[in-house]
Amino acid sequence: MALWLLVMTPLLGGGLLAAGGRRVDRVAADVGVFLAGAALALAVAAALTRPVIDAPLFAGMSAGLGVDGLSALMVITVAGATLAVLVFAAGEPDLRTARFVGLVLIFAGAMLVTVTATTLAPLLMAWEVMGAMSWALIGYQWRRAAAVSAAHTALLTTRLADVGLYVAAGAALAGGVGTLTLAQLPGTGGPWVHVVAAGVVVAALGKSAQLPFSFWLSGAMEGPSPVSALLHSATMVAAGAYLLLRLGPLLAVAGWAGPVVAWVGAATALLLGAVAVAQTDLKQLLAASSCAQIGFMVLAAGTGATTAGALQLVAHAATKSLLFLAAGAWLVALGTRRLDGLRGAARRFPLVGVTFTIGAASLAGLPPLSLWVAKDTVLAAALARSPALYAVGLAAAVVSAMYAAKAVWFVWRPAPVRNDAPGPVIGGRATAADPAAAWTGTGTGTGAWSGTGTGRVAASMAPPLVVLAGLAAGVGVLALPLAVDPAPSGWELATSGVLAVAAVAVTWRLAERIPVPRAFVGWLGLERAAHTLVVGPTLALARGVARFDDLVLDRAVTGVAAATGGLAEVVARRVEPSVDGLVRAVAAGARASGRWARRPQTGQIHQYYAQAAAALVVLAVFLILVR
Repeated sequence: MALWLLVMTPLLGGGLLAAGGRRVDRVAADVGVFLAGAALALAVAAALTRPVIDAPLFAGMSAGLGVDGLSALMVITVAGATLAVLVFAAGEPDLRTARFVGLVLIFAGAMLVTVTATTLAPLLMAWEVMGAMSWALIGYQWRRAAAVSAAHTALLTTRLADVGLYVAAGAALAGGVGTLTLAQLPGTGGPWVHVVAAGVVVAALGKSAQLPFSFWLSGAMEGPSPVSALLHSATMVAAGAYLLLRLGPLLAVAGWAGPVVAWVGAATALLLGAVAVAQTDLKQLLAASSCAQIGFMVLAAGTGATTAGALQLVAHAATKSLLFLAAGAWLVALGTRRLDGLRGAARRFPLVGVTFTIGAASLAGLPPLSLWVAKDTVLAAALARSPALYAVGLAAAVVSAMYAAKAVWFVWRPAPVRNDAPGPVIGGRATAADPAAAWTGTGTGTGAWSGTGTGRVAASMAPPLVVLAGLAAGVGVLALPLAVDPAPSGWELATSGVLAVAAVAVTWRLAERIPVPRAFVGWLGLERAAHTLVVGPTLALARGVARFDDLVLDRAVTGVAAATGGLAEVVARRVEPSVDGLVRAVAAGARASGRWARRPQTGQIHQYYAQAAAALVVLAVFLILVR
């Protein structure tokens, strides 16, 4: 019962709010926070009681849900992130709507089903709903063409990868796993197990924005910042990594899948980390860093380190939710998300600045914060598998310190001095005549001030930031007593810590002078490559098929129709009159015969006798002649 309540509370509540529309906008934010709080309480209860549901779906197949050690961690993380996001979003008037709150709750409910599913059927259903809701949330501001385009890109990219799950389901059925139970997938018979593994890997990498699918996460930053915090920290992009962690035995049985997944995760962590260093937009930096940090989880799944991957997932969820929400607070207050435009933002809004710095320090892997411990548990598993894998992962950890330090350097750097610049912050509000002004120039001092922000940070935004900062700082330390095998040794912890501090120091000194290859600025050209290799050929094929349809199929159909019409016209003009004449002649003959047949019918007996005598004479003559 507790598990049904856990998944249905956000699903039904969100559905009712979304259906209510503007009529319930006034209470939507409060109702959403209440429902998210209830879901968090139910998640804690489920984590303690470990309920299981096995409802019949089709013959021999059930819709199974269950909470075990890994999913217990996830349900609390998802519910907690949803609550933090809705509390924070309540401070933005544009997001206090039934549509927004309803979509967030439905998305959270689908994610809860995803992480508790024990069979492929409910997993596929929730996977689809999650993708649809992410499309609606990214394109929430649908009047902006950029938001709509980004939503389409995210949906189409992930949907393309999602086909892998359907292929995996079909292969599992062909391989004898008729129940589609996740725990039984490693037992798929024959070569079908490799097809199942390939489908799962493709779907997971697409959903988690790993190479080569990473580019969709860049466009997804067009959504509101609370959406970014929810989708790109603990839920959607983490869903693929969670699925790989959940199906670790399948990757092991397939043989090739584990190494491939591990190397894709390590490569994504390193290359997308370099992309993050190259960004001049704070949300783009955080988006690229999400790909990189999820890469560590994928690396853990590929090496079979489920506990290490789960620890990385939770620590990243707290850290990245904090950073996205802080970025959102500055976006609302200052009207910009460019790093140049955020100079001095931490000084003007100290609470946001301090909590953001804590999150960035955790992201950098500085001791003793959460991601320092989490990354090293993943790297220990990588070292046990391959020194080369460990080296790439360690390099990615150093790069993560660089992009985290770059973000902090900009927000704490004093803003350019101007007579009309905002004054000191009092009670969370800038005191200048134009409190919403924000510098949107370049690092050379050229640029302009914009006044599109509110100039304030709502009070409701503070509690989530403070709580998440505490989690970003302490989750990793609290996890140290956990039995992690293999556990990072003292020299591994010290090495990563020293390298992180050194990377932060170098970045702080160089800051804007860090050389940035052009390819990294444009996210490795992945979106362009996707258009060149997939979208362009697909559209060309579609145009070719359309032209073939117009020139061949359509003309053939039109030609047949024209020929049929011509033939009908010839028949009507030449054949039909003859046929009609023959029919009319037969009819006239029949009528004449009828008239002649009626003439002997006089009703006089003597005439009938005469007719009979004549008939007998004719018959006699006929017989004489025949004989």
